[in-house]
Amino acid sequence: MKLSVIILNYNVSPFLELCLRSVEQAILNLDAEIIVIDNDSKDDSCLMVKTKFPKAVLIENKENTGFPKGNNIGVSQAKGEYVCILNPDTVVAEDTFEKVLEFADSKSDLGALGVRLVDGKGKFLPESKRGIPTPWVAFCKVSGLYKIFPKKKTWNGYYTHEVAEDENGKTAILVGAFMLMKRKIYLELGGFDEGCFMYSDDIDLSYRLLLKGLANYYYGESTVIHFKGESTVRDAKYLRRFEQAMSFFYKKHLKESWWFSMLMTLGIYFFYVVKKFKGANFRAIKVDRKLLISKDESLRSSLKEYGEEPIDQILHLNELPSYISNHPKDFVEIIFDNHSILFKNIIETIVNCSSKSIRYRIIPAQSSFYIGSDSSESRGEVVTIKNVSLNH
Repeated sequence: MKLSVIILNYNVSPFLELCLRSVEQAILNLDAEIIVIDNDSKDDSCLMVKTKFPKAVLIENKENTGFPKGNNIGVSQAKGEYVCILNPDTVVAEDTFEKVLEFADSKSDLGALGVRLVDGKGKFLPESKRGIPTPWVAFCKVSGLYKIFPKKKTWNGYYTHEVAEDENGKTAILVGAFMLMKRKIYLELGGFDEGCFMYSDDIDLSYRLLLKGLANYYYGESTVIHFKGESTVRDAKYLRRFEQAMSFFYKKHLKESWWFSMLMTLGIYFFYVVKKFKGANFRAIKVDRKLLISKDESLRSSLKEYGEEPIDQILHLNELPSYISNHPKDFVEIIFDNHSILFKNIIETIVNCSSKSIRYRIIPAQSSFYIGSDSSESRGEVVTIKNVSLNH
């Protein structure tokens, strides 16, 4: 078997369903398997997987074991030459795995491989390729100073600037939302360190690959959506966990000191001040128009029956750029019908038409809801569609 896709889930059933629909399409031409590990979710995640994805291997943990242990359990059951650690709040294109596997096969020194990640509005996520987080680098990150001098490595060493977001190249640290590597190497390293509950596990694994003499690669020719904010909202609790995670990494690989503790405390205080000034909560903006991008007129009828904001217009995918250019002042919600539009085309459109005045939603094939997320500061939105067939 060539590939095992490992997805650790915790209480994000609708996002997991969307993710699994995209992964199913992406492995059609591969000898591959999907392994879902559920960390004792209280929603219907396990029932959903059993009912809608019977070919997936489902491992039901009886407690929330954390990110490292959960993924290690999944990899222990994997059969693929490669494993891909994948977040449940991601959407891959139909050709993602074929492209990254071809690239991975060409690298004799491969440690791990990551891809170009974007959020639900098509904005590039710079954590797709990162540097080694020394105490100073971590302070600049958590305090937000890196945003003031984004192109200065002294202040913004947290991210890899030498490689453009649409290019391929080496990077020190990858993010665990999408991390592909050979299963043999993963097992040789012992997988993710279970001494850390979450956050520094991907940093630690990336760093151990470098210590082994291998290279980590960023692959910018494939784009994957990562709906940030579903597993973790960027709040005070997150920052404290980030501090603990960095402390874990320094104790293990570098040298923790009072200097680190002081920098992190100052960084968190600075974060509080900025949050208070800007306003901590993401504020939703009223939608002027809702557009359905689909070839299915009957689906539009079903959507028009929903709620107080029915679909205003149905468009084909190639009509969307023209519509956007002709309505620059409108705040528009765009809903993609995945039954008639490929994930690859949806992802490309979200990236190419990214705008503050547009928000995107996706109806997964064979599903009766649409879903999306607009900010890492808040949870995403799931809207049930009434009177719609699962085979729309």
